[in-house]
Amino acid sequence: MHNFRKIMDDLYNVGANDRRITLFENAHPVPRGMSYNSYLLLDEKTVLLDAVDPGIAEQFWQNLSAILNDRQLDYLIITHIEPDHCSQIPELMRRYPGMTVVGNKKTFTMLNQFYEVDLEGRMLEVKEGDVLETGKHTLTFYFAPMVHWPEVMVAYDSYSKVLFSADAFGTFGPIDGAMYADQVNFEEDYLPEVRRYYANIIGKYGRNVTTLFEKIAGLDIEMFCPLHGLIWRKDFHLITDKYKQWASYTPEERGVVIAYGSIYGNTALAAEILANKLADGGVEKVVVHNVSSEHPSYILADCFRYDRLVFASATFNAELFPYMESLLLDLKAHNLTNRTVALIENGSWAVASGRKMREILDQMKGMTILEQTLSIKSSVKGPDLEALDELAKALLAA
Repeated sequence: MHNFRKIMDDLYNVGANDRRITLFENAHPVPRGMSYNSYLLLDEKTVLLDAVDPGIAEQFWQNLSAILNDRQLDYLIITHIEPDHCSQIPELMRRYPGMTVVGNKKTFTMLNQFYEVDLEGRMLEVKEGDVLETGKHTLTFYFAPMVHWPEVMVAYDSYSKVLFSADAFGTFGPIDGAMYADQVNFEEDYLPEVRRYYANIIGKYGRNVTTLFEKIAGLDIEMFCPLHGLIWRKDFHLITDKYKQWASYTPEERGVVIAYGSIYGNTALAAEILANKLADGGVEKVVVHNVSSEHPSYILADCFRYDRLVFASATFNAELFPYMESLLLDLKAHNLTNRTVALIENGSWAVASGRKMREILDQMKGMTILEQTLSIKSSVKGPDLEALDELAKALLAA
């Protein structure tokens, strides 16, 4: 049975939710599942903008067939070649032999890397600013490399004033009935997963996001149609302001993230004491993460959100505690910058975690690391409480 969604008289979402998937890209937890959007435009020519993940393929085919009925599919536009959007391309080419595949040079290079398909006479290569006229609709293509793959492009329909934004403005998680952002409490119910999606999927490429905003600045946009999550038709500032802030690596708000890696609980105790001191000192937002039990995608999202970070780690095999090392390398890989950082190290012999953390952080641009690393020998004692008090004061003043 079909379950498509009508957006306009001639525009439909033929995607669906996959509530069985638990890891997006086999890396990021999506405990409630994931949504995949695919857009079908019915004009003099029929146009499909991106396909879907194998997990919802059956629903996709039912939706597509129900709307097309006996019509052929004239164009498939690939804004993003990642398999969660393109797994159905070989079958689309088989079912619709007259279909032309639209993409850019990099699109087709990568398409041939993933799938063995015969594109002879069936491909339309577009360049920056090229247009595709389908009848009353005119689609203009703007390249958005590394938002979040190198071949990404967005498509702007000047007739309906819709920007098909590929992975930009997307989110982790499914959509629960309501299809539009203005139908939900976005900031309370969706923003945390939008932030986590941005930080982990696009976060490394803030400069590229800024460039995309420059390209579309002059367009009269009345709707954003992303490939994951809610469609935007009003109050664009709720999402665009966040994207601009994240792209510049500017903290959203003042607060302190404390991430600790503890073996027997002693380093954890230091982190908890510091959290209490910060809260007592007036910090309204203090977030404590145990790196051993919490997925780094959630910690990374909070590091994008707040302006001060504390990393507290035990020494492990004369090296950095493995989960802490993984987190810091993840932050480095995502180009996080413009943060104030404090370090707490612990060890019973050959204490090395502070030095190891600093070595990673020193490779990151724009990180202001408080000069003195707080060093604990095995467990928190009286002098350590005084040192934690001084560290809290330094963070309050930062």
